[in-house]
Amino acid sequence: MKREFAVIGLGRFGGSICRELSSEGMEVLAIDTEEDKVNEFKNIASHAVIADATDEKVLKELGIRNIDHVIVAIGDNIQASILTTLMLKELGIKKITVKAQNDYHEKVLNKIGADQVVHPERDMGKRIAHSIISNNILDHLELSDEHSIVEVKAGARMSGKTLIDLDIRAQYGCNVVAIKPINKKEINVSPMATEVINKGDILIVIGADKDISRFEKQLVVDDE
Repeated sequence: MKREFAVIGLGRFGGSICRELSSEGMEVLAIDTEEDKVNEFKNIASHAVIADATDEKVLKELGIRNIDHVIVAIGDNIQASILTTLMLKELGIKKITVKAQNDYHEKVLNKIGADQVVHPERDMGKRIAHSIISNNILDHLELSDEHSIVEVKAGARMSGKTLIDLDIRAQYGCNVVAIKPINKKEINVSPMATEVINKGDILIVIGADKDISRFEKQLVVDDE
């Protein structure tokens, strides 16, 4: 059974989510107050409508109560974002994800019951910063304020050594949760301590930000 989503606000962030969900075969209701943006998504989303999401009556008429997950991606209008989230909460939406403009906005959203608050610009900035530190850092995903998961490419310092040799958990406080060997398609989830790492293998590492930072600087460095 297809899951149903609604995306409110079709700017860069909301539009990107709408495109991706639609490409994955999901039912998507796209909502925006601007006609040109709605027209852009008429042939992409399942339904695209011009509507004011701060109006409870309008939301009810759109059948928003039947939607599994609503993403509030309203741009610079913080008041509209908060009011929309509040309306959705009162209508009993199962899951509400909201784009926050700043930390104050996030605090308000959390207080009124948003299930997930995202900072796309800030989070993308962090990911880019980590990729700048080393070409071997492929991705960085924030799990919470203090914990992250990183995808790294093993360099010369790790090559030919086992997880026991590297002792990443004891030395850095991080855990290697999966390895994708360079010469295999399969991902090795929960690898054995005797697993030998080769240069070019992809490691998925989880841990506290301060520990990951130490791990990145001391072990995941660019080869000379």
